[in-house]
Amino acid sequence: MVQITEDLIRKRAEHNEGLIYSLEEISLHQSDIEKIENIDKWCRDLKILYLQSNLIDKIENVGKLKQLEYLNLALNNVARVENLEKCENLNKLDLTVNFIAELTSIESLRGNEFLQEMYMTGNPCSKFDNYREFVIATLPQIQRLDGIEVTNTERLEAIQSLKSTRESIVFQQNDYFIQEQRTKEGTGGRWYTDIGAETESCTITEVTKPISELTPEEKQQRNEEFWKTPVENTPETRKAIHKKLEEEKAEVEEQRKGIRTNKVPKRETVLEREGRRLNLNQAKWPFFVGRHK
Repeated sequence: MVQITEDLIRKRAEHNEGLIYSLEEISLHQSDIEKIENIDKWCRDLKILYLQSNLIDKIENVGKLKQLEYLNLALNNVARVENLEKCENLNKLDLTVNFIAELTSIESLRGNEFLQEMYMTGNPCSKFDNYREFVIATLPQIQRLDGIEVTNTERLEAIQSLKSTRESIVFQQNDYFIQEQRTKEGTGGRWYTDIGAETESCTITEVTKPISELTPEEKQQRNEEFWKTPVENTPETRKAIHKKLEEEKAEVEEQRKGIRTNKVPKRETVLEREGRRLNLNQAKWPFFVGRHK
């Protein structure tokens, strides 16, 4: 797991001469981060925070970022909307392709009066019936949802039917959680890698030996078994796939390192008095000096 350290932030703050206390924008995307931490202590003036394409499970430790206007958490493992109430100036929130099924968790954003733009495409909740109507009615300050403008007529109609819409949403999200639990129990909580495939449940043969003890053939078989077996798209699978990719990357790097360290035998030579360099017959091949008869 990659932690958000002071060194990491300084490295990403080169555009601000490495100064972090006055930083207003930082990009920590694709950094294998699993937890949001320390940013609220060191970067109080932050306005834009890019955290997309990581492995973050929870929105946390951002409450002190009073100036934060744009938070990008797309392509993470976030399961619910929370801990953003104190981000008073939040204007844009991107939660595209996460694992948010608890749609009612957006009710925590009612006090974020400046929130005008939000993205939740690719989350389980975005497939619920009346998803858009519920979001628009619950957060009337939203002007654009998933890239589509919210009209006044659309907002008015959504607010009028909010009570029944919420009941429907609660039923759907509860049903989703029940089905999710059944799926985990039915597959033993295992992960597979053909996301979205509808196939019969199956298991992967466990390889108990450490990777370092596997033969090349066993490694190849293990890799093929991993990548060809269907998968449920869950936070656990995303982490498992990432771990597998890291293992393969480390293995390739180790092989390259071995190639780089293979030394070519140095050719031995001898110098004559005139300074000419002559090769030695190291292999002891038979030869003749002069013309062959």
